[in-house]
Amino acid sequence: MGSTDRRHRAAVLGSPIAHSLSPVLHRAAYAELGLDGWSYDRFDVDEAALPGFVEGLDSSWAGLSLTMPLKRAIMPLLDCVSETAASVEAVNTVVFTEDGGRTGDNTDIPGMIAALRERGVEKTESAAVLGAGATASSALAALSQICTGPVTAYVRSRERGIEMRGWGERLGVDVRIADWAEAEQALHAPLVIATTPAGATDALMDAVPERPGTLFDVLYEPWPTGLASAWASRGGAVVGGLDLLVHQAVLQVEQMTGRSPAPLTAMRHAGEQALTAR
Repeated sequence: MGSTDRRHRAAVLGSPIAHSLSPVLHRAAYAELGLDGWSYDRFDVDEAALPGFVEGLDSSWAGLSLTMPLKRAIMPLLDCVSETAASVEAVNTVVFTEDGGRTGDNTDIPGMIAALRERGVEKTESAAVLGAGATASSALAALSQICTGPVTAYVRSRERGIEMRGWGERLGVDVRIADWAEAEQALHAPLVIATTPAGATDALMDAVPERPGTLFDVLYEPWPTGLASAWASRGGAVVGGLDLLVHQAVLQVEQMTGRSPAPLTAMRHAGEQALTAR
């Protein structure tokens, strides 16, 4: 039935968007599921152009993936938003219903939880978060479900610390703030989630303890990061950005196509091949 679905188009929107791996992952899923009539594209769309783009979509569209800077900008354009997305004020998934309704969700949060579970992390007594951007708030939302104790956030400014403490209060997480200058201490936590840009944690490589716990580094390019390499060399478990990307994309495919389960292994393999080819 794949080629006869009335809704068979999807895409990722953002700016810049050229390097997005989402088309590779979603197309691999369509191929594995036999959805030969489905297409998944990428469009460079900024906040100013977003309303016009969404209004211009016809009934052939099944869904959209949103990346920066659109995860919050999309929210006023939706008919309803899931509790998960509302909790962090960020939507990365839009599904169009049969009657043309627009439903927003956030698959980054359950994607993080699934990626950690795949590596054997289902609960943790405490955690550390490096960074305080949009991904850090998603990390706190994920930790609200798996962390039974305090989360220490290592930030570069007082303002960022206030933001993270505010997210913690909203999400029911005991967030403690520490200065970035003390980030080496983070590496002793049983679970460390690095949400910082490329290069930001390189200075921490030599501080990885002899028996590290689990590192979740949300970057996937360049990979491995210096911190991830040092972590793995000391025997610590490492979860990477591609793991997150694949797990959140699996959930998007299932929501947009109505087919479950989405082919995790095929999607990951396609993503690995695409990164190797760059």
